Amino acid sequence: NMVTGASTADLALVLVDARNGVVEQSRRHAFIASLLRIPHLVVGINKMDLVDWDEDVYESIAADFSQWAARLDITDITFIPMSALHGDNVVNRSENMPWYAGPSLLYHLEHVHVASDRNLIDCRFPIQWVVRPMTDEHHDYRGYAGQVASGVFKVGDEVSVQPSGKTTRIAAIDSYDGPLEEAFPPLSVTIRLEDDVDASRGDMICRVQNHASPTREMEAMVCWMSDRPLKPGGRYRIKHTTRTAFAKVDHLRYRFNVNTMHRDEEAVGLDLNEIGRVGLRLSAPLLADEYRRNRATGSFILIEESTNDTVGAGMILGGSED
Repeated sequence: NMVTGASTADLALVLVDARNGVVEQSRRHAFIASLLRIPHLVVGINKMDLVDWDEDVYESIAADFSQWAARLDITDITFIPMSALHGDNVVNRSENMPWYAGPSLLYHLEHVHVASDRNLIDCRFPIQWVVRPMTDEHHDYRGYAGQVASGVFKVGDEVSVQPSGKTTRIAAIDSYDGPLEEAFPPLSVTIRLEDDVDASRGDMICRVQNHASPTREMEAMVCWMSDRPLKPGGRYRIKHTTRTAFAKVDHLRYRFNVNTMHRDEEAVGLDLNEIGRVGLRLSAPLLADEYRRNRATGSFILIEESTNDTVGAGMILGGSED
């Protein structure tokens, strides 16, 4: 549930019971937030009323969590002592904890700066649909509809259409509300090009000197969501942005224990809710980036072909160019 819900989140909130301190579930949630590269983490140390608003309890839990989280890739961690039952430090600052000088939870959520976390450098526009109206009024109209995954596209920009590599310029950007001069995430728009380029669903519009690499092999961290285990040799459909292909599990490099941070290189599969590093071979090249660089084009899902169930979610670590 957390993997699917947090895949597009800018901030994660982990609640810790002040009576119990940092437990296995707290570590699991923080690790998943780190794995998904959620840039901001709030640790709400809850039920402070049950420990008599004790500052030492708060400081001890914050120190314990910070020491463990130092091994994770989380750049911004904020600790807030609170009592959800009584509303202390939820909306307004608490009078029961005068020793705490930080913001309330709501104030922090409303003022945390997330704009700089967006990738506005690597321009990626996966084509979802080719728009060709069958009307006399728009007889020559040809546009490419989709959602801007990352970067900023402007009218007049020189772009390339991958995987063909054909170059052209943006003639116009259309939206539901009318024409735009530029488009950025997460706008859904239709891009018109100056030249008649052969492009279809699954192709991607990028900058000429900065484009996603087509790959048939990749290494990824996979979160497994099925009762049927993932094992080497397993075959699935892989959906990445607007493109779908078939994927074969080439190898399981290790299974990751989120509680001990131990890598089990002897593991032979991944069971429900387990996470591991997996090698995949693809039937067709995908236009992918590493997840650490681009969350939108660095993620995918695995689908069981016989049931059409989503059985895994993956974050791309790297791949070999096709």
